[in-house]
Amino acid sequence: MIPPILRKLFFFHFIIDFIIALPLMFVPVAAMSFFGWINPEPVATRLVAAALIGIGGISLITKNADAAVYRHMLTMKLLWSGAAVFGLAISIMEGAPFITWVFLLIFAVFFGIWLFFRMRI
Repeated sequence: MIPPILRKLFFFHFIIDFIIALPLMFVPVAAMSFFGWINPEPVATRLVAAALIGIGGISLITKNADAAVYRHMLTMKLLWSGAAVFGLAISIMEGAPFITWVFLLIFAVFFGIWLFFRMRI
């Protein structure tokens, strides 16, 4: 059985991903400049937006799925958030803007949430 809170978290994850992804997709330079990046690269920014749209979209599509689907989704979310934490940590060591710490914290929190539920399903 899938805990109702996890289904709600999948929907919440969809909303958060889309709120962040849409400006990154349609106004990448302005969005990244707002967050403190100097001379942001729009192609890489749009690739991040595409990943967020894909992961957020599949979170919405599968929020009413069975346990087997949730196990796979949680594994994918662990890989995505874990790789993001790793990449953001490297970027911080290389002098990324302060906002990178906020992104690192967000991804680390999601990693912890996904791990908690993955171990129980």
